[in-house]
Formats: sequence, structure tokens, C-alpha cells
Amino acid sequence: MSKAFTKESSGEDLELDLESQEESGSPDPLAGRKNYITPGGAEKLRTELKHLLNEERPELVKVIQWAASNGDRSENADYIYGKRRLREMDRRIRFLSKRLEIAEIIDPEQQKSEKVLFGATVTIQDENGSNRRFIIVGVDETNVKEGRISWVSPVGKALLQAQVGDTVTIHTPKGEEDWEIIQIEYRAIPS
Repeated sequence: MSKAFTKESSGEDLELDLESQEESGSPDPLAGRKNYITPGGAEKLRTELKHLLNEERPELVKVIQWAASNGDRSENADYIYGKRRLREMDRRIRFLSKRLEIAEIIDPEQQKSEKVLFGATVTIQDENGSNRRFIIVGVDETNVKEGRISWVSPVGKALLQAQVGDTVTIHTPKGEEDWEIIQIEYRAIPS
């Protein structure tokens, strides 16, 4: 059984992982790194993989078989499109499988630290005095509109290991900004 289904980590090795693999040189943010993910994020990936394998792919294979039985495949749009879609689906299945194989599940509710670690909900105050909240999550879970940022993003990296009262410098399109850490919480992340 894959470690994605069995292992849960405390997240304390995250700092070492960042330092030892800072310069991977790959466009994939996880190249050579562990795929830290929350339990909810891992479940979403598993659900999508299961849906593709058990529902979508078998239906698509039926359509392709039907289209192939209609004769000339060179001008058969159903067959050509179906094969193309099947390749895309198989690529997504391989991607999800690989992500889950290297997944290191970290439950934010189990974190016990006064520093920002993976899974932290961090409240900051920017230079204008506005408060903003970020949740440090895995690469596959990011959603900027919901404040979920990846631990390997520039903002995520800047926040990691900071404590309440610390000021971190963030590089934005407008230039550098200093943010003060107001609060750090470790709680369940809503789906």
C-alpha cells in the first residue's frame, strides 16, 4: 500500500526539506520534494482519481469502441476525439497517482508549534493596517481566492517559520511589503 494512505507526518521536517531542495531548477514546484498535503486535500485527489478510473474512463472506452465499430477511423470524429480525450484522462490519472504516491499527509489540527508550519492559518497585518488571513497548504490545494497558498509559493516560503510579532518581507508586483504576523492557528481546514 502506498504511503499516501498510511503515513501522517508532524510537519517538522518541512524546514529541512525546504533547505535541502531549494535549488531543484525544475518548473514543477514539487520536483524532488515531498508532496505535503492536508487530509482534505488528499481525499479530494483520491476522489477525483477514483471517479476517473471507475466512472469516466470506462464510459469513454465504451464510446471509443462504438466509434471504432463504425468503420473508417481516419475521418471518424467520435473516435478521434475519444482517443484524444482518453490520452488526456490517462495523463491526469498518472499525475494524480504520482501525487498520491509521494503524498505526506499533515493534519493541521495535530501541529503543536508557535511557528508557521504547513497547515497553519496565519493572520497578517499589511503596511496599510489591513488584516489578511492565509492558510498554508499543499501545491494541489491552492486557491488564492480562499486564501489557501502553497508552502512553496513565495508568500508561503516567506511566512514559514515566522512567529507572532515577526515582520516578514513579501515581494509583490508593487514592490516589497512588510507584513506583521498577528496570529497563528492550527485548525481543521474547511473543504
